[in-house]
This record gives sequence, C-alpha cells and structure tokens, in this order.
Amino acid sequence: MKGFGTLEYVMDRYSQSWSWKITGERAVNMVSHLMPHSWCGDGPDEAIVPDNTQNVRHIQWMVDRYPVEVISKSIWSRRASKPAPMRVDRAGRTAGLERARPGAQFRGKLLDFQRQGLDFLIKSSGNALLADEMGLGKTVQTLAYLSTERRALPALVVAPLVTLHNWQGEIEKFVKKKSRNGRILGDRSPSSVIIRSGRPGAIGAHDYYVINYELLGKRLPDLSRLGVRSLVCDEVQNLRSKSTKKYAAVRSLASLPTVERRIGLSGTPIYNRGSEIWPIVDILKPGLLGNYAEFCDYFCYVNDRGKAIVLESKRDTLRMELQKHVMLRRKKSDVLRELKGKVRYKEIIDSDTDYYLGELGRIWDKLEAERQAARTAQDRSLSLRRAVQSERQAAGAAKIPHAVNFVKNIMEIEESVVVFCHHKYIHRVLHDRLAEFSPVSIVGGQPDADRQDAIDSFQGGSSKLMIAGLRAGNVGINLSRARYVVFAELDWSPAIHRQAEDRLHRIGQRSTVFAYYLVGRGTLDDHVAGILVDKGYEIDSIMDGAADASENREKAELILAQIQDRLRDR
Repeated sequence: MKGFGTLEYVMDRYSQSWSWKITGERAVNMVSHLMPHSWCGDGPDEAIVPDNTQNVRHIQWMVDRYPVEVISKSIWSRRASKPAPMRVDRAGRTAGLERARPGAQFRGKLLDFQRQGLDFLIKSSGNALLADEMGLGKTVQTLAYLSTERRALPALVVAPLVTLHNWQGEIEKFVKKKSRNGRILGDRSPSSVIIRSGRPGAIGAHDYYVINYELLGKRLPDLSRLGVRSLVCDEVQNLRSKSTKKYAAVRSLASLPTVERRIGLSGTPIYNRGSEIWPIVDILKPGLLGNYAEFCDYFCYVNDRGKAIVLESKRDTLRMELQKHVMLRRKKSDVLRELKGKVRYKEIIDSDTDYYLGELGRIWDKLEAERQAARTAQDRSLSLRRAVQSERQAAGAAKIPHAVNFVKNIMEIEESVVVFCHHKYIHRVLHDRLAEFSPVSIVGGQPDADRQDAIDSFQGGSSKLMIAGLRAGNVGINLSRARYVVFAELDWSPAIHRQAEDRLHRIGQRSTVFAYYLVGRGTLDDHVAGILVDKGYEIDSIMDGAADASENREKAELILAQIQDRLRDR
C-alpha cells in the first residue's frame, strides 16, 4: 500500500474556497466511491473535495484505514473527528468523480469531455477562454453553461458575420425557454435576435442577442442599455489587436457593471504572434497578465519592425499561465477516440505553363511601372501585395483543367467532396467546369439564406460537391458528410487551411479525412506548399499559429525574385 495517496489543505483556484486536495491513483479511486460530488483536480490522479463536515468524516474514514500521507497535519488535526461506522459498496463499479451536469434549460446531451468543459466554465465563473480544437463543440458547451448558471441571461454573442445564423440555430436547438416564474417550457426556445443594422435604435428585450464584430461600434450605445449579464466572443482572435475599433467596443461592453461573465471561444486563439494573446486575456480576466507594458517587459522582445514577439524561453511559461488560470485547450486526438485521423497529401498536378509565364510577364511589367511611380514606401508595399495576389490567381488559373480532372476522379467513386479556392474568378470557373455534378457554393458576400441552403443541400446529400471560398467557408459550418477536401488554391496562413480541414474533421465524422493540396507543376505553388503541407501546426501553445506578417513579406519578395529569374530564362 506504499504510495496510496496524499492529503493537503489548499485554496481551490476555481471556487476560491479552501478545500482538501487528494492525490494518488488509489486515493482518488477511493474518493470516487466515498464522495461522488467532489471535483476533478488538474491531473488524472487528483481530486478536490469541498471542506465540509460530511466530507471530513469521509476523508477520516479513508485516512484511518489506508496509509494516506497527511501534508497539512495541523489543520487536519483540528478538522478531523471520530468517524461514524460506514460501508463502501465494493461490488459497484468505480464511477469516477462527478462532472458538472447542465441545467434543466439545456435540451442536448454532452459528451464526457464537453461536460469537462462545462465543469471548467463553472469553476472559472464564466470568465475564461475555451480554446478547444475546431469541431469539438465550443458553442454547445457555452450554451450548456449559460443554461446552467442562474441569472446568466440576457447574453450577447459577438461572432463573425458568417456564423450568426448558426448561433441562432444552435440556441433554438439546445436551449429551452424559461418563464419569468422559473418554469421550464420544453416546447419553446429562448427569444433571440440577430442584429444586422448599424442604424441606432431600440433593440427590444430578448434572451440572446447575436451581432457581428464589425457592427459593435455603431450599436454600442444601444447594446449598453440591454442589461447584458453574459458576453460571449466567438472566434475571439478577432480581438488580437488592441488598437482596433471592435476591440475597443468589446472592452467597453465587458466593463459594464451588469456583465458578470466573459467567455472567449477560439480553436486558434494565437493567430500570428504570441503577444496577441494579451488583449484577449485582458478582456476575459483583466490584470491576469499585468498591463501591456508589464507583459511585454517579462515575456517579449521587440523586433526591428516594432512587433512584440514572445521570447522562446518564455513561451512554455506563458502557455502554463494561460492553462492554469484562464484557458482550457483539448485536441481532437485527446478526447475523441472514435474520431478517425486526418491525412494530408501534396499532389503535384500539371499546369498550363505557357499561360502562367505569360501572366508572370504582365505582372512583372505592371509591378515595375507601379514601383517607378510610387511616391511612398506604402505605395511600393501595396504594389508588391497586388503582384503576389496576381501571381497566386495566375497559378490557380493555370492548373484549373487538371484540378477539375482530379476532382472528377474522386467524384467517380461517388464520394462527397469539398473543394476550397481563394479567388472568386477561380471559384466561378470551377463551378462552371464541374456543373455536371450540380455543385453548391459558399462564397464571400453571399446572402445568409443562400449560404445555409447550400450547406443543408450538401449535408443532406442533395449535392455531393461543395465549392467554397477559403476565407468564406473556413469557419462556422459543418461539412462532416464529406471525407475528401481538395485545396485548388493555397493560402499563406496554415491556420486558414486547418480551419477549412476541420469543417470536415469534427464530431459526426466517422471516416478518415483526406486533405489534398494541389500544387501546379511549373508554378511557384511548390514554394507556398512548403510552408503549409506536412507542417505540424497544432496551435496548443504559444509557439503555434500562422506565420508572422513580416515573414509573409519576405516570402513575397522571394517569390517575386523567382518570377524575375524565370522571366530572364525565357
């Protein structure tokens, strides 16, 4: 029985109350028999037991019979009392420590790891960053929490424009209406409204308000009068810059005296640089990382472009501080044992090199003319950016016939397929060339109703081909019917591709997801693909995220240098 377990009197950081911490596999297993209402601790062999008379008697029963090492001896000697006779049902199976259960207003069923997420939000008093990988149900966990806490409504959900209707649909699906006298109306859903107008005016009384980030500043006075108690920021990486208007608007709302809960949701909370986590945390838990100057002094150095970069030696420390106090992060590989894997392939396909080189010539001539006419460094930078975008579109257009054949080969085995591209021109051509499969589309600027119809048609099986814009279809949608995703064009950011892949690789997916990155032979796709394919960009820590913007500029300059070399060789 050596090493049975330890007993220590600690301040539980979530409940902010003094509790008993019990560690050790055998001791925690015993606690699961004796005290099923205890909290799980930080590790698998740790339990937090509330300090009350009944629990102390349970603990004393265990201490008297097993070699538990009592660390807080003086406190234990004062709190312990003679135990009453007790019996433990050894025939029953160990149920484990009880996780939080959603309140009566919640009509869904949570998976075990989602109950852990609810548990985390409750312990954090609703001021936390839920950073689960995409596809693990952050929306559902949040609605379960708001349905569990008393006086959590009205709630304001701030989200990207393309996800507003998804939020309203999830509210109707998972939450029951509660009347003023507290009665649960299971056949009704809470009232919700999507705010789509920037014109000032009274909004009216609702349980849930849903608005996109871009409208916040315009409707701030109206929102401030709603008495919001819970603020939810979906895709909270939108607040990574403290100099933007949307950040200022959210900060103003978060500081209202009625707001008691501030929840941030994002599978990619660190998008470009580690220092971008400070504005997010400062809204959710002000002061946790100090003020911005203090944060930078301790964690960062400033590069030659004036950007605060987290020191490599401090990245682990920052990650541990986040996970200890404000952030819950789970990967699909950790919690969804039944979810199959995700496999990436770099597929080299032919391209129209004559067309491509001709386009490069025009791009270079235009760039040279614009550089000579440029008056400022900003003008030259914009010219460079336009040239790179033009090269990316030329590369996409040069490989269209072969990309179409690649997709057709998959469609011949009657599999559902999602094709992602970047430029609207490429999107339109792909749609025309694959018209025989009656594809549905998601594209920027699309009406909400058309977008939802396309998703429903694909998920329902009416169409087996979805063509989606990389920036328009990478968040807020479920395309789990398909297991093949094809990238006809490549984006600079690994996070963008990962978000797109995870439209398929999520709860409900029963097969391995195959992601194909189509690289045009004879184009500069291979240089871009080297940044993206086979790169482990699991954003679990401060070291993960998209490439730094300065790195993107350097890559752009390298691409243009290669363009020039190719043209000289002609």
